Amino acid sequence: MKPGIHPAYGPVVFRDKAADFAFLTRSTATSHKTVQWEDGHTYPVIDVEISSASHPFYTGTARVLDTAGRVERFQRRYGSTA
Repeated sequence: MKPGIHPAYGPVVFRDKAADFAFLTRSTATSHKTVQWEDGHTYPVIDVEISSASHPFYTGTARVLDTAGRVERFQRRYGSTA
């Protein structure tokens, strides 16, 4: 890699406020806010609106849409071509 052109890559805490969930990972994202992590070190923290802890797909609370009504309405409106 060319020196001096890449952003700094280091540990960052991503915090999901909706689910009260946080995880420590490495990223090039930075923040002026900091948080003291479980290991006693202070890391920059980035607040996110949704993560795997609060996303309906991962939590199992996703709604299933009833598409049968849409198909029937389409058939009534335009009929079948056969």
